[in-house]
Amino acid sequence: MKNPNKSRILLVENIHPIAKEFLENDGYQVDLLTHSPSEEELIELLPKYCALGIRSKTEITPKILEHSQHLFTIGCFCIGTNQVDLLRARHKGVAVFNAPHSNTRSVAELVIAEMISLSRQLGDRNTKAHQGEWVKSAEGSKEVRGKVLGIVGYGHIGSQVSVLAESMGLKVVFYDTKKMLPLGNARSVASLDELLKISDFVTLHVPEIPETMNMIGQRELSIMKKGSYLINASRGTVVVIEDLAAAIESKHIAGCAVDVFPVEPSSNKEKFVSPLQGLPNVILTPHIGGSTEEAQKAIGIEVAESFHRFLKIGSSSGAVNFPNVDLPVKKGTSRILNVHRNEPGVLGEINTIISNAGANIEGQYLSTDDEIGYLVMDVHSTHAEQLANEIEKLKRSIRTRVVF
Repeated sequence: MKNPNKSRILLVENIHPIAKEFLENDGYQVDLLTHSPSEEELIELLPKYCALGIRSKTEITPKILEHSQHLFTIGCFCIGTNQVDLLRARHKGVAVFNAPHSNTRSVAELVIAEMISLSRQLGDRNTKAHQGEWVKSAEGSKEVRGKVLGIVGYGHIGSQVSVLAESMGLKVVFYDTKKMLPLGNARSVASLDELLKISDFVTLHVPEIPETMNMIGQRELSIMKKGSYLINASRGTVVVIEDLAAAIESKHIAGCAVDVFPVEPSSNKEKFVSPLQGLPNVILTPHIGGSTEEAQKAIGIEVAESFHRFLKIGSSSGAVNFPNVDLPVKKGTSRILNVHRNEPGVLGEINTIISNAGANIEGQYLSTDDEIGYLVMDVHSTHAEQLANEIEKLKRSIRTRVVF
């Protein structure tokens, strides 16, 4: 199906300019927005574009997807994809990509810095020095060497934190719902409760899913060692902030560093409010775990490359809500892409259309999941658009397009 705006891409939330540069060099017209658009604004804007790039603030709702019939793909220029209704996007034939690796080091370094800062009360002592108070004392100030770091979630970031922490002399334990290969001398523990009981520092690196909602609340905080520290650079809904504030006030928890919050400002101009403000040895940062120049540049390139491969040749490799297909390009052919409901007989119907048109299939790759099938097909035909239109009319087709 033709898209009159198939060469226009919208990037929002101040995505690194390297992405715009990359995509413009690829032949696209790229428009930038520095803020996170509302649902109404996106519904008005998106019919002009074939692809959308967002970061963590912009919510892609079912209503937005229903009003964005010409949208082929969404790129999350970050690790998380929970801000996108992935199931509805899949049903609409919209592939969603992210950048799961590019900011790993940046987040890991922030966690290490916060761990040391909490252990030495650097935030409070820095503030007091700026206010003219001279607090030279060893009371409550400790080395991190020899302490136990508990990592909840041992994926890309958690395992990187593990390596850095161990090199500084910490003992590392971790808990993950999946069986993960320990790096160095790190060891896994059987339960979250076990990790909380033995750790001097607890750092969270889990996705936002129903199982992690309010994962750390009053009960879990009470299990943690008295005088221990909590770091959350994962998702704001993982920790019950009011319970954490109470644990800090009671001095059961000696300090915390929080980079993500249940409710965050939509822009730098909006006021930030949290129950943790003003409490001792509390480090609050505005969701900057991956906000280094190096990480944002790498993310910009990673997702822009995913856009290029998907829009230009139909490669869905790396898509988080699509079957992954990557078929080499055959010279002298036209490439047709089709997303359809995964039901018996669809491929036969498509091949019948191709056969009846007298076209020759040079290459074909179909991958399916429980709900949809994604077909990439190279044909020798001068009527690829006509063939795509016929395939699009099939009852179980979701989306069909010609890429070249």
